Amino acid sequence: MELSIMLCFFTSILFIVLFRIFIKSFVSKRHDLPLPPGSMGWPYIGETFQLYSQDPNVFFASKIKRYGSMFKSHILGCPCVMISSPEAAKFVLNKAQLFKPTFPASKERMLGKQAIFFHQGEYHANLRRLVLRTFMPVAIRNIVPDIESIAEDSLKSMEGRLITTFLEMKTFTFNVALLSIFGKDEIHYREQLKQCYYTLEKGYNSMPINLPGTLFHKAMKARKELAQILAQIISSRREKKEEYKDLLGSFMDEKSGLSDEQIANNVIGVIFATRDTTASVLTWIVKYLGENISALESVIEEQESILKSKEENGEEKGLNWEDTKKMVITSRVIQETLRVASILSFTFREAVEDVEYQGYLIPKGWKVLPLFRNIHHSPNNFKDPEKV
Repeated sequence: MELSIMLCFFTSILFIVLFRIFIKSFVSKRHDLPLPPGSMGWPYIGETFQLYSQDPNVFFASKIKRYGSMFKSHILGCPCVMISSPEAAKFVLNKAQLFKPTFPASKERMLGKQAIFFHQGEYHANLRRLVLRTFMPVAIRNIVPDIESIAEDSLKSMEGRLITTFLEMKTFTFNVALLSIFGKDEIHYREQLKQCYYTLEKGYNSMPINLPGTLFHKAMKARKELAQILAQIISSRREKKEEYKDLLGSFMDEKSGLSDEQIANNVIGVIFATRDTTASVLTWIVKYLGENISALESVIEEQESILKSKEENGEEKGLNWEDTKKMVITSRVIQETLRVASILSFTFREAVEDVEYQGYLIPKGWKVLPLFRNIHHSPNNFKDPEKV
């Protein structure tokens, strides 16, 4: 009996020793890995001035030429690893357990700490599912006529006056975003929501000084008012006990498990995420079509062909979901604009632990920047990448 106990004890000790040696060798191997090549620049300042004193595309391109598709730098007070290959970008963006989205603390305060951008794991996956459910074809097809109506109203409002295309596109996308989020309810709260959002937007990139008179202070007040408007809409819907197919309805579903604060944070966050980026894409589409007459004529011909077909078949002239499936050339124009314009030049992720990739170490806490513009403009990925 004693011999058996001693044998078990000895075996346990042996296992512990071997296990510790294994872990030690693994950790040592991980920390022996080199950092990616590159320069960290000056202490604290890093290479921030070099990045912002020249065309960012030139800055990144020169680094890629010198160090390859993966290199280190130090910008905005943070040590970073830049990546410019599609494979590396997919690795970083698809490994939520290794890399988390990261934003300045002031942005979290303004949008709300419960917004989808600031989380990962199960909570993030649940929110992503709810958002995608609202923007899937089965949901969008029901509001296509409403979107067309908003577009027609926007075009009529531009007649006979000099416009700034980007600002008009921002108004258009904001109205569509409100429709997607609030459905028909947006009509009653549209102006209130607009005023609060515009104030919030002005303070989004301001210095985070929360003193009376500053843009940030005004933005935080507008953010509070936005939350109050959302609370009114949520309360009204609960009293009616109706089923809603819009984003707010998806968030309010009991199965979603979201609190009112979480709903408000994510509604505000989605408005921010959809407005400027979508408006930028639409503006670039107008620009590129204006510069490429043959492409413009092809798009017009395709649209007129769809309209003529509807007339011949005795269908209503209004746009529907089935019509959008016939817009092959239009879809290609949109895709090519997304590539060439690259609205988001890069995004920020943060390593939540030490990560090994292609023989290099990405230390925990370092920022990782997939360089979308450089990927989209690389001759290795696209033939004649600068040609639209």
